[in-house]
Amino acid sequence: MFRILWNSKSAMNANQEKLDSISNNLANVNTTGYKKVDAQFKDLLSESFDRLGYPVNDKDAYTGTGVRTTEWSRDKTQGPMQETDIPTDMAIDGKGYFRIQAPTGEVAYTRAGAFNIDSMGKLVDSNGNKLYVEYANGYSEGNPKLDSKNLVINQDGSILQKNGGKSEKIGTIPLYNAVGDDSMVSVGENLYSPKPGVNMFRETDADINQGYLEGSNVDMAQEFTDMIITQRAFQLASKGVTTADEMWGMVNNMRGK
Repeated sequence: MFRILWNSKSAMNANQEKLDSISNNLANVNTTGYKKVDAQFKDLLSESFDRLGYPVNDKDAYTGTGVRTTEWSRDKTQGPMQETDIPTDMAIDGKGYFRIQAPTGEVAYTRAGAFNIDSMGKLVDSNGNKLYVEYANGYSEGNPKLDSKNLVINQDGSILQKNGGKSEKIGTIPLYNAVGDDSMVSVGENLYSPKPGVNMFRETDADINQGYLEGSNVDMAQEFTDMIITQRAFQLASKGVTTADEMWGMVNNMRGK
């Protein structure tokens, strides 16, 4: 009965974490550049204990030892392109991230390209984080101040500003990426940071589309389907706890007679 309780409890915990990830995905269905998260399960089979040198028997190997969430995977597939016609909005078509810098100096990366121009003439996000730009010779941050009415951003990231009928290249918006699907971790506010030891590199196999935003890649129909399946799995696991409790009650009654 202890085994039934443990297995059922671990299944309830794992399915609750799955439901949490689904709820988070649904809450961010309209978040710019959001990538859906999925909870990955792993069976805690008795052979894992056997590899560690713990004795097991055939019955243990058959019944197993429960389940747990082993990792949170992020789906990096491209989200839909949403046209906004706002000159400072940018969507990445392909791989990579924008590099931004917080007022505190901390560097992070994001797919959310909803930027605006602050009073100093810099491109910043809604939290005041500065978009990293590689300026051309003779130009620097705030010199000249960017003007959304005369701002042109090409697909290669080059920034042009019209001045007296001429277009001057002020700089380039580089994109960055890292090797490995699990190389980046979420740090909140739709921002990511590389894991310790992970090196970022320049991503060239991508375009920047001005006047567009990348939508969330969450599929609402799929999330609601997963929610129903996970809720049923949670209910089934809770039934195991109830059954074990009833069996325990029967044993106690038999002992009392």
